[in-house]
Amino acid sequence: MTRIEEIENAVASLPVKEYRQFREWFLERDWAQWDKQIEADSESGKLLFLVKEAMEEKNRGDLRDRR
Repeated sequence: MTRIEEIENAVASLPVKEYRQFREWFLERDWAQWDKQIEADSESGKLLFLVKEAMEEKNRGDLRDRR
């Protein structure tokens, strides 16, 4: 049995309350990793294309006021 299979089995056998706690922990961990990746991409300049696209849309008058 692989380590992943062991983890899957352990998670599957959790009582509902513990599963909810595990799920909350896992989601928080996942979002924290996502935040770190976005920050790293931003600092490295990988997201500058988004700013460029937004500025081009603004200059063309394609942006709409969401109010």
